[in-house]
Amino acid sequence: MEEVQEQFNELPSTLLRCIAIDDESLALDLVEDNIAKVPFLKMEARCRNAFEAIAYLQNNPVDLIFLDIQMPGLTGVQFLEGLTHKPMVIFVTAYQQYAVEGFNLDVIDYVLKPISFERFLKASHKALDFYKSKLALQVQGAVSESKVDYIFIHADYSLMKIMLDDILYIEGLKDYIKIHLRTQKFPVVCRMTMKLIAEKLPADSFLRIHKSYIVSLKKIESIRNQKVKIGENHIPLSDSYSEQFYQTIGYQKT
Repeated sequence: MEEVQEQFNELPSTLLRCIAIDDESLALDLVEDNIAKVPFLKMEARCRNAFEAIAYLQNNPVDLIFLDIQMPGLTGVQFLEGLTHKPMVIFVTAYQQYAVEGFNLDVIDYVLKPISFERFLKASHKALDFYKSKLALQVQGAVSESKVDYIFIHADYSLMKIMLDDILYIEGLKDYIKIHLRTQKFPVVCRMTMKLIAEKLPADSFLRIHKSYIVSLKKIESIRNQKVKIGENHIPLSDSYSEQFYQTIGYQKT
């Protein structure tokens, strides 16, 4: 606990308004108790199901939601998918298999029950850091639309413009790469190393999972037996890249 206490030496001025959604009273009690211990969190409401939360959010601004997944009537995933304006979300669940959905829904963290306070605090700090970074971008006038959403690749004796959102995955073949796109049947082939194409791609959207493969994180559908499924393709996840991969998608291997 000494390491935990050291993190409170300099208290942030930011106060994040929180709600917790869980159909289990004991789980709500634990989240509420943990929130009370964190100086930059403030508990605003506790909801026994997603419908109570929807009603609350209609009239009350919230910065952060601690959200269970398996709930009767409307699951946490369905609830989050239905929100027009999404606050930051930390999944708090007993189930591991929803990590990919959590990543695709841009959740801040994915915490497995039973939760230790140290793990809860780590997830809360992620939310605080994200919140501060978002505020800094707003102050600087940097909006997401200003980001470059394409790259140029030299292929077929010309410079080809490729939209980042069209890329499914990239396959390396010695000094050549194949860029597999959702918009065409055959991949774009060009003379380039995996290292060079990785430097061109935004690190928050693409990740190398094998010496011969880079994948678009948002295009991942599932992971099974050390293979990543994108469309009809099953791409190998090598041991040397697996730790970074699971950390990136917020999955805790047990």
